Order: sequence, then structure tokens, then C-alpha cells
Amino acid sequence: MSPSAIDGNGSGMGIVVVSGGTNGMGRAFALERAERGDRVLVLGHNRARGEALASGSMAFLPVDLSSVTETRQAIEHILTEYPVVDGLALFANALAPRRVLTADGLERTFALYYLSRYLLSFGLRPALDRAAAPVIVNVAGVGITRGEVHWADLQLAAAYSTITAQLQAGRANDLLGVGFAQRSGSRARYVLYHPGFTRSGDRSALPWIVRGLLAAASVAARPVVGAVAPIHRFLDEPPATPLTAIDRGRQLPPDFPTLDPRDAERLMDLTEKLLR
Repeated sequence: MSPSAIDGNGSGMGIVVVSGGTNGMGRAFALERAERGDRVLVLGHNRARGEALASGSMAFLPVDLSSVTETRQAIEHILTEYPVVDGLALFANALAPRRVLTADGLERTFALYYLSRYLLSFGLRPALDRAAAPVIVNVAGVGITRGEVHWADLQLAAAYSTITAQLQAGRANDLLGVGFAQRSGSRARYVLYHPGFTRSGDRSALPWIVRGLLAAASVAARPVVGAVAPIHRFLDEPPATPLTAIDRGRQLPPDFPTLDPRDAERLMDLTEKLLR
């Protein structure tokens, strides 16, 4: 991995790392942070899109975030090059119409949408804890109660579908926020954020009929700029509590069903074993 470097003379307000920042909401957020004066590091696998972003206060690090090895390498690079990280924004996700296994033998949606966020959250803790007011924002589907973590079949070998995989990873991210607050010991505030249906994302891998339905639904979808606006507020004015969960503008109570602390402990233990 050879990053397009940020100009060392930049004097931005802070360092913000954005996973999945080459497309959709992640790209819009990264560009706006750079415009606000931050130095931004974008993580993503699309080299052409990433290198098109890289200039001045914005850098691009090519990485396949569905790969545990590459994600760990990216974390090592960040810890070396950026001793202080003020904000981590997690967007990386992709719809997969078929079950695909990564080189690590992991179901790709689970690896990309959940495991990369787990690794980045815990792995970047040293740099985050050196910041004055560090914040992690995990953009997923908190507030949705559909779907579940398939405890006996995390890799969905028995019954895969695009929706099942997306919902499982979404519920896993809910528990990641709880688990990070419970056991990381970090000063970073963790925000779970669900923007609602947004005109964003790459749907090229989906069947044409599904793409058509999503395109029709997008007429009523939220514009990207409106969807990312609250994320800027989370970074600029960090919450007071270790964990905050926001579903389309509504703050969820700590006892919301998908934020069960016992399930979070269970998933953290399973994840640690899986990553060994």
C-alpha cells in the first residue's frame, strides 16, 4: 500500500480518517472536512477515485477493507504516519448479491461492513486517545430492529442473502459501539449513526431489476449533503457520553433492543477469537 501523501505543510484543524471515502456519503464527508480545514486520510479500494481526491490536505490510502491483513497494515501505517487522530468516520460497505468469501475465508459483507470497523475502532485507539476530543462515527443502521446476529453461523454458510448479510452486519455494528464503550478504555466518544435512506452508494453489483427499484425509491431519499451534516456536528461538538446512538435524528435510549450489553460482550469475545 503506497498512499498519496498529504502535504506535510498543511495546517488543518485536525486529522480525520474516513473508511469508504471514495464514494457516496464517505466521499462527500471527506471533501467537506477538507474544505473545513482538516487533514483527511481516505481509505478505500478504488484507486482511480481515491487518487482523484488526493491533493493538498487530503490523502488516499488504497486498501481492501474486506481483508483483515490489509486493514491491519493500514492501521499500522496510520499509527506511524499520524500519531494523533481526531476523528474516525466509518462508511465502508457494499451490497453483495452472492455469498463471496475473502482470502481470510470470511463472508465478505461481514468482513467489510463489520470486521473492518471493529479493527479500525480498536486498532486506532492509541492515536485517537492522543487527541483533545476524539470521536468515532459508525454510519450503519442503528435503530432498525430487523435482522440479527447469526451466532451459530456468522459467515452465513447455511442461508445467505444480500438483505440477511446487510442486516446481520448492521446489528453487529450496533453491538460494536456498545462493546467499544464497555471494554476499550478509550477516551474516544463512539457514535452510532443511521442517516436513513440516502441517495448514495455503488449499486453496480446488484441485479438490474434491484437497481431499478432502488433508483425509483431514491426520488424520496435523503440528499447526501443532508445525511452527512450531523456527522460534522458529532466531530465539532463531541457527545458527553461514551456511546451515542442516533437514528434519523432521534437519540435512542441505552436499553434499545439492539444495544444489549450482554450481546455486545458475546460478539466482542467471538470477534477476538475469529481474528486470532
